[in-house]
Amino acid sequence: MVRFQRRKILASCLCMTATVFLLITLQVVVELGKFERKTFKNSNLQDGHKNSEEESKHLNPFFKKEALTLTRKKKLEIENPIMLWWSPLTGETGRLGQCGADACFFTINRTYWHHPMTKAFLFYGTDFNIESLPLPRKAHHDWALFHEESPKNNYKLFHKPVITLFNYTATFSRHSHLPLTTQYLEGVEVLKSLRYLVPLQSKNNLRKQLAPLVYIQSDCDPPSDRDSYVRELMTYIEVDSYGECLRNKDLPQQLKNPASMDADDFYRIIAQYKFILAFENAVCDDYITEKFWRPLKLGVVPVYYGSPSIADWLPSNRSAILVSEFSHPRELASYIRQLDYDDRLYEAYVEWKLKGEISNQRLLATLRERRWGVQDINQDNYIDAFECMVCSKVWDNIRLQEKGLPSKKWKAEVTHLSCPEPTTFAFSSPAPLAPRRNSLREMWIPSFQQSKKEAQALRCRSVGTFTSQADRSVGGTVRAGPLLLILPGGQ
Repeated sequence: MVRFQRRKILASCLCMTATVFLLITLQVVVELGKFERKTFKNSNLQDGHKNSEEESKHLNPFFKKEALTLTRKKKLEIENPIMLWWSPLTGETGRLGQCGADACFFTINRTYWHHPMTKAFLFYGTDFNIESLPLPRKAHHDWALFHEESPKNNYKLFHKPVITLFNYTATFSRHSHLPLTTQYLEGVEVLKSLRYLVPLQSKNNLRKQLAPLVYIQSDCDPPSDRDSYVRELMTYIEVDSYGECLRNKDLPQQLKNPASMDADDFYRIIAQYKFILAFENAVCDDYITEKFWRPLKLGVVPVYYGSPSIADWLPSNRSAILVSEFSHPRELASYIRQLDYDDRLYEAYVEWKLKGEISNQRLLATLRERRWGVQDINQDNYIDAFECMVCSKVWDNIRLQEKGLPSKKWKAEVTHLSCPEPTTFAFSSPAPLAPRRNSLREMWIPSFQQSKKEAQALRCRSVGTFTSQADRSVGGTVRAGPLLLILPGGQ
């Protein structure tokens, strides 16, 4: 019994000793922790504001991402060529774009103008302004033009003195470095699709309430003078005209907004017609818009006026009626009436669609080989493709320079944007709808002629100074001498 009590007392003492030991150890750990935190804090204070950033990271998880982005941005500016959008088309103040194995830093921030890593300036044609250009141009600065729109937006670009200022181009011309000729066509499948096709027998029945032709325009009196032609055509054949130009028929209220022209209900209405007047707002090689592709997608025969090279882009030899093949609207009206009355002749123009056969190898190859997509989330859009084209070419030259080889000189040609001077139609017969006086129609020819003078003035204004390695004096200063703007190909 006494032995048992002794063992109990011994055990209690051992427990108490262990407890005290643990308490002492814990206190030591706490004190060491305090000392380490104090030392770490002092170290951070010596390094600047690191501590405040570390604490903020826990309070705001997005701060870490933002801080890293800002840090990386400085690094990217040094490691990658800078592509400066002189036109703020993308709205991006800074983005690293990956183009295959190459990367470039894209920005609209003009403070990068004189940055040593800035290699190219990107311009959007509509915003190209003679009064605001990065002049004088430095020898290592490439200029790249993106312009997919009508020449009426900026005629200066369509003259040799201006278009040849650029090294790289992305335009509607097939001759451009990045052709955008099919920018309004999603792909082959939409051409073959029968989703909106109205059977011919149904169209014949609808002819009791619809005209054979439909015209839908709200941009009146453009450089192509299309309204004058359609006005004359209306004296020989019935035309249902929606929109603001020559309107004689109204769309449902919910479709009157121009944004509704890609709506399903709008497509259903247009698909009921046999023919549609597909007239471009300007006459330029390869300038082909949705006015041509939309009726082909809907199963309506386009009566086309616009690009002189349109025959190169038809899905088949007989898929559109070309206005240029008729000497007068009277002859065109007669031919359309003939097709309207003869189902066999009309069906020859939609046979390619009914069979799903596209015989134009140029069109098929262009759609297959283009490096961008239309309304396709699985592909780059054409702006991304343009950026990467410029980025890749800049990197190609950087690699050549690193090997001690001369850079490859790229330059735009006149064919990259080709539009003749606008003309107007003159018909002798009186039309019931007289042209509006003092309209835009009267402006386009003088505007084109004035743009020639402006283009030449821009070329002359490109006289300035530039600096290069050869201008560096022994003392390390840079001296600038008056020279013509460095142009691609010695232009």
